[in-house]
Amino acid sequence: MDSMDTKEIIEQYGTKSQADLMYEAQLRAKWKFRTNVVISWVAMLIFLLFLFSGINGSFGGFSIKTIHLDFQFIRENLAFVAGGIAQTILISFLSIGLAIILALLTALGRISNIPPIYAICTFYVSLIRGTPLYLQIFFFFLALPQLGIVLPGLWAGVLALGLNYGAYMSEIFRAGLSSVSKGQREAALAIGMTSAQMMGRIVVPQALRFAIPPIGNEFIAMLKDSALVSATGFVHELMWRSTKVGRASFRNLEALVMAAIFYWAMTLIFSTVQGQMETRMSKGDR
Repeated sequence: MDSMDTKEIIEQYGTKSQADLMYEAQLRAKWKFRTNVVISWVAMLIFLLFLFSGINGSFGGFSIKTIHLDFQFIRENLAFVAGGIAQTILISFLSIGLAIILALLTALGRISNIPPIYAICTFYVSLIRGTPLYLQIFFFFLALPQLGIVLPGLWAGVLALGLNYGAYMSEIFRAGLSSVSKGQREAALAIGMTSAQMMGRIVVPQALRFAIPPIGNEFIAMLKDSALVSATGFVHELMWRSTKVGRASFRNLEALVMAAIFYWAMTLIFSTVQGQMETRMSKGDR
């Protein structure tokens, strides 16, 4: 092949390799997919806004009636309802912290060879998973005072949420602990580590790395379940504030719509953070 033939090939196909062309094609397909998703989201948001626009009338022989919202009421009470966001996030962070500790200890207990420890952990998981979260919140808030233990509404909710999610999240940690290969455990013991050192330096750090993405999902779920704490009537979080103003003015629809928007916004924000964490942690698996 002479230099003229090479020049013609370069002019026709460029200097890019087949791998580069395939990579660019994948990027274009990904960009097209994301663009279509964004367009679909925008279309559904426009439809949702139209659904609550309050427009009524007849168009082209079709009668259209949408939901009317009192936007004056929303403007007047938006700041009051939004004041419960900080309390909601505080409850969620305190509860997820307690849940992580309980889940890790329970997972360690469930792989233990000591019968009493194993029995305690499995009994805890069975009891908590066998009763509703709503019941557990009221148990700590209303039943414990009969035993002389009085907890504020906030801490009753945190304790109930932490215990409830700790039982469910123990499966996540147990799977993470089991994912560490037997060879690594044996190697750690072979170089002179004790069982405690092996768990603290080898097994638990890898299990935490495995468990962090699912914990993000649990936190987002807890963010919404924290609304159940409002049932005590003494925790002024997002749901409590919205129901308060809704009942006082007989505008429950507008109040609940405000609460739904705030919960949705918080979910989107924390879901984005979780997605970035998953992307960052997945780099080590490539």
